[in-house]
Amino acid sequence: MQKPVVQVWDLTIAPDTVRLIVEKARTVSAAVNEDYDDGAEHEVEIDGEAHEGHHHDGLAEEETEDQTERELRQIVRALNVDEAAELIALTWIGRGDYEPAEFADAVAEARQRNYRPTRYLLGMPMLGDWLEEGLEAIGVSAAQ
Repeated sequence: MQKPVVQVWDLTIAPDTVRLIVEKARTVSAAVNEDYDDGAEHEVEIDGEAHEGHHHDGLAEEETEDQTERELRQIVRALNVDEAAELIALTWIGRGDYEPAEFADAVAEARQRNYRPTRYLLGMPMLGDWLEEGLEAIGVSAAQ
């Protein structure tokens, strides 16, 4: 884990927005991981044998998970260019690509690369963890 540094950045993106993204990203990631544990996403075990089964007892849960992903996409899409670049930079810092002291450089690099933030960030299975670590690394508490 990286040492927190004294915060010297005025973030354009609100830390509460980042925390909300962390929470939703973890929910989406957990739903995907849980469904594909052991490669048996829709199998039912009866008498020690796996059988294909596809029932819809969890429709309400599936709808909630889909809603969470939609909400996450909407939040990221609503970010302005500066906020999106900072979110990407925080992810990179949390992932270890940049040191906390290089935050401004990471933001500049994110702007230069001109990513489509929704596609880029939501393709990261550990987005929530990396954002949380990035916040903590630059001295912003990840807890509310």
